[in-house]
Amino acid sequence: MAKYSTGSSGGGGGTSCELCGAESDSLTRANVAGAELEVCPNCAPHDDAQRTSSSRSGDGGNSAGRGDEPNRKQKAAQNVAKANPIWDGDSEHWEKEGTNYDDDPLPYLVTGYGDILVEARQDAGLQRGELAEVLGVPESDLLAVEQGRATQAGIGGGLIVALEERLDIELEE
Repeated sequence: MAKYSTGSSGGGGGTSCELCGAESDSLTRANVAGAELEVCPNCAPHDDAQRTSSSRSGDGGNSAGRGDEPNRKQKAAQNVAKANPIWDGDSEHWEKEGTNYDDDPLPYLVTGYGDILVEARQDAGLQRGELAEVLGVPESDLLAVEQGRATQAGIGGGLIVALEERLDIELEE
């Protein structure tokens, strides 16, 4: 794994902590968020191996901290998703009814169609809920389009056409 460096020599012997920058004569190697660093005693608890081994019960602290790596990464991803949701979780409307693509095919959409929609909606001075109400569609459908998930959310071409007409934009190729 490549070593992240903030200026200490690659061969060790530096006197500055690569995590906080503090001067120290007792630097130790630590793996912090996937980067191998030389850290001071104050930053040593951030060592991934130390944090995972100390949180386990019954292993005596001898674990290298790698056994729960997928679980730790999964929990981190879940925390990020909770703090910054990509999907609002409301799929009932399209799972139950679905979109009949024979009657309402989704066109090929331009690259970045979600960003185009967000900018146009904001330029029009509309909140997502207001636009949804004007168009008579669930707000979660607009959210899906804004986040670039039109296909996954089962959005039909009719909504895309309505958005283009209402906001005077081009979302389809």
